[in-house]
Amino acid sequence: MIILVSSNQSFGILFFDYFLFMAHHKIGWKTAAALVISNMIGTGVFTSLGYQISDLKNTTSILFLWIIGGFLALIGAFIYSELASKFKQSGGDYIYLSRTYHPVFGYLSSWISLFVGFSAPISLAALAMSKYLNSFGLNLGKEFAIAMILIVAIFQSFSLNLSSKFQNIFTILKVVFILLLIGIGFYYAPTVSPNAVSFDSSFTKELMLPAFATSLVYVTFAYTGWNSASYIIEEINQPKKNLPKALFIGVVFVTLSYVLLNFVFLKHATAVSLVSKEDVANISFANILGPQHVKWVSCFIALQLIATISGYLWIGSRLSQATARENKLWGFMAKENKHKIPVRAIWVHTTISILLIFSGDFEVIFTYTSFVLQILATLAISTAFFIKKDELTIIKSKFFYVLPTIFLAFSLYICYFVLMQKPKESLFGLGIIALGIIIFFFDKHQKPND
Repeated sequence: MIILVSSNQSFGILFFDYFLFMAHHKIGWKTAAALVISNMIGTGVFTSLGYQISDLKNTTSILFLWIIGGFLALIGAFIYSELASKFKQSGGDYIYLSRTYHPVFGYLSSWISLFVGFSAPISLAALAMSKYLNSFGLNLGKEFAIAMILIVAIFQSFSLNLSSKFQNIFTILKVVFILLLIGIGFYYAPTVSPNAVSFDSSFTKELMLPAFATSLVYVTFAYTGWNSASYIIEEINQPKKNLPKALFIGVVFVTLSYVLLNFVFLKHATAVSLVSKEDVANISFANILGPQHVKWVSCFIALQLIATISGYLWIGSRLSQATARENKLWGFMAKENKHKIPVRAIWVHTTISILLIFSGDFEVIFTYTSFVLQILATLAISTAFFIKKDELTIIKSKFFYVLPTIFLAFSLYICYFVLMQKPKESLFGLGIIALGIIIFFFDKHQKPND
């Protein structure tokens, strides 16, 4: 998760708890790797396959998407580690972009954090939750999604301790649950025949399709959270040694989990049944466990999606509160209640999340969110070229500059084809960015007592 922006995937409360704890303690690579894993696994892996298989039929193509996503996440994680070492200041993208280019870019990262980076994933998680719970014979829609967001917001407005315990428990259960799904899918169930698995030479043609690039933007959203470890570099014991190790192990674990999990989805369902569906896990595991027992899978996914909503709302509100102290127009969100809870910021994020639900269906919100976050990632990664060779701490050679080059090449490739293939969603996303730029100049000219 980009600390003032992103992206996606699940920036858990566990990170927030550890952040407070680590102000006085150093952690090793195991704890750091666990943080990376918990922050990455979120909504995307349970929802995006249906959109990918709408255009890509070859299993090699689909799995390659997830491998590329993991590769880009690993590159991005190392780059953010170097950026964190260079600037040595909390604030993430806000600092990198403000110091490197212009304050407007830093402000923009905060704006996108408020409107897209944290609020939109809340909307997506709530909508996905309603889809998965429909396995109980319910017909849940936007009303249910809104209700869940409101319940979590009310809960967080009054109970900090219980929210923290809930989040920490389900962060652990989330990892165990995914490993269990993979184990069941590979070893304890027969394969559906015919299924969506198709290995043939057609994948070479699919790699050149615009649909491959647009599918990749959904995958990169699922990997958001890779940059979280770069924000705790000062709290890691022997960071030059342990941070790269933690990043590598964390991202590789998530990548393998995503690849195997998607193969399981394909193995136990037909292509037709998966096309354009968000609840892909329900479809596949109904064939494995039966319609009655798959409800347990739905329950666990729904619970981890609640944890995702809670995580984004908690961290997003705290970061918006921090930003509010720096910007006059946002000043009202800086205030806390008597329990030190930023209630105003919580409800601003809640309101925006609810409004975004009405901006389109799941795929529309998914697309413009992923597109905007990809643009922000592109801008942030580009600041790596301003790191001097003698400032490098992890990869102390000119090879380092190959990494942002690769990342930017893929990122621009993704953004171009999403813009071409999904113009309405892309323009909506660009509109959010443009509005942020306008508000920056308006905010800049506000008087201190405004």
